[in-house]
Amino acid sequence: MRPPAFWNAPPDKPGVWSQLLSPLGALYAALTARRLAKGRPIHVRVPVICVGNVNAGGTGKTPTVIALMQMLNDLGKTVHVVSRGYGGSLEGPVQVDPRNHGAAQVGDEPLLLAAFGKVWVAKDRAQGALSAELAGADVVLMDDGLQNPGVAKDLSLIVVDASQGFGNGRCIPAGPLREPVAAAMARADLVLSIGPEDTQTQFARTWDKQITLPHLSGYLLPLQTGMDWEGLRCLAFAGIGHPEKFFRTLRELGTELVETRALEDHQPLTQALLTRLEKDAQTARAQLVTTEKDAVRLPQSYRMKVLTVPVRLVIPDNAVLKQALNALFD
Repeated sequence: MRPPAFWNAPPDKPGVWSQLLSPLGALYAALTARRLAKGRPIHVRVPVICVGNVNAGGTGKTPTVIALMQMLNDLGKTVHVVSRGYGGSLEGPVQVDPRNHGAAQVGDEPLLLAAFGKVWVAKDRAQGALSAELAGADVVLMDDGLQNPGVAKDLSLIVVDASQGFGNGRCIPAGPLREPVAAAMARADLVLSIGPEDTQTQFARTWDKQITLPHLSGYLLPLQTGMDWEGLRCLAFAGIGHPEKFFRTLRELGTELVETRALEDHQPLTQALLTRLEKDAQTARAQLVTTEKDAVRLPQSYRMKVLTVPVRLVIPDNAVLKQALNALFD
């Protein structure tokens, strides 16, 4: 289900629906604050880094986790990721094995992350962190969990989509936020906004006064795989938080985007859906293309039929982040 349009209205012009729902948003914020205050977080014996967000929906956490895994590996640290495993059937804690697990069991994001290192799926994040520690982790990287009170964090990073910002600045259902921006800032250490330069400028203009933490900016860059995208006729589909970002990437690569299909986030790729997409692509004389995250949900029979566009996070000035990571091990 796509978020309502009024969630992304300017903060100073939230709209009628947002104002009508504001009492419910205030109640949601109060319940979140109460749950966090009553939490009794466990402390594991290794550093815990949380990559979280204030907004509901996709903000770029997965590429951020991948980038941090690589940075920590460069420091010689053994990284274990702990994820809730959204969409997966396993309660955990269980270590993800791409050879034996599918997205239906562990979720698409953990399956994608498992290509870069050790990943645990655990509905109870505290038990997941303890399992990672016992299995030899030097550092635990929490994929999401900023609003989870079960684990004490040593470094928390708020990830925000620069094009979306913090929406209209109000909490669910009046807006897209899981908690007020100020409350999240009080518990976190760094803010990372992700998006091209034009969106970063607008984000800073709108939200700079509310960002009370060191602020880094980054962007997603398609990997050079040797694929020549220029002029390729594509039918693109994406089941991520903001599919339009993926479609924009394809256009920037020079593809001829003849059709796009925005699916629900984590939407199952059923045989009926894939058969329809394949038929439509053949009719349009186009190549099926999707994201890395969607690709891990494809059945084996479609892996050779659908092209993927891998992207990686680039943080041009990451000195503050490197300093924060190094400080965890001093």
